[in-house]
Amino acid sequence: MITGLHLLAAGGVHDLLAAGGVRDLLTSGSVHAGWNPWSDMRQMLAYHFMVNALRAGSITAVAAGLIGWFMILRGQSFAGHTLAVVGFPGAAAAIWAGLAATWGYFGACTAAAILIGSTGYRRPGGEAAGESALIGTVQAFALACGLLFVALYKGFLNSLTGLLFGSFLGVTDSQVLALLAMAGIIVVVLGVIGRPLLFASVDPDVARARGVPAQFVSAAFLVLLGVATAEVSQITGSLLVFALLVMPAATAHRITPRPVLGLALSVAVALLVVWIGLGLAFYSVYPVGFYITTTGLVCYLGSAAARRAATRRRAATRRRASRPDPSGLSS
Repeated sequence: MITGLHLLAAGGVHDLLAAGGVRDLLTSGSVHAGWNPWSDMRQMLAYHFMVNALRAGSITAVAAGLIGWFMILRGQSFAGHTLAVVGFPGAAAAIWAGLAATWGYFGACTAAAILIGSTGYRRPGGEAAGESALIGTVQAFALACGLLFVALYKGFLNSLTGLLFGSFLGVTDSQVLALLAMAGIIVVVLGVIGRPLLFASVDPDVARARGVPAQFVSAAFLVLLGVATAEVSQITGSLLVFALLVMPAATAHRITPRPVLGLALSVAVALLVVWIGLGLAFYSVYPVGFYITTTGLVCYLGSAAARRAATRRRAATRRRASRPDPSGLSS
């Protein structure tokens, strides 16, 4: 169901007024999938709101694929989850203050990332004990603030579907540009700190001995993670951020341990998940978050099954190679 909050969260009252036509379009049966994928694609791209949704989704997929790969490598999924939760009260506060939810997402996620990053250096096994405790504290406080802003706001914010689970309707041109600018910053900064970040993530002790500023690199990465989380939240909502941050990256890690190939594969899977999810949602009355998450799950399960099959083949090959020659002759 399309609610007023979907459009308020997406950018304003103008989109809310326009939503009626979009909602009627999707429920009237005037759009329907056929057997010709090219015709279906042309039909979908004929609507500006879908073009913007695909643009925004593709931009966030690139950022999420890159950041998610490092997040999985560093074992900081708990931090990513907390930053996603923080986006909810940030967006709610922005709407309560009469601003676009975009400002709330970026402001709250970035501030929380800086706060978490100020705890210091992360131990190799994952978040340090003090960092994990702070992350849990921030998450609990963020949820409480979200409830507060919901109580303070007396309008459409009483329906939380848009903030929690996202919507592809009402993505404006200005939002696409803002997402593009933030994604560009993520790519540039990640390109600068990528090598020391990889070094500090794989072997932090040796990295520090070699003069890598591990604490600064870790804090910078958390800020990038906050910005990427804020981007993804505007498409998937706060609760389904991991559909783009974790699933494509986890799929890539399952397939290959090579950094460059893994990063490229993570981005490719994220793009595939977004495009398929948005396409299915366009021809359906069900939420886009469901299709994006389901597509990501299918990709991950497929990679896990393929890796398991490859492991069994290698084990069988080693067993055959280790068996003695029945003839008693060696080659």
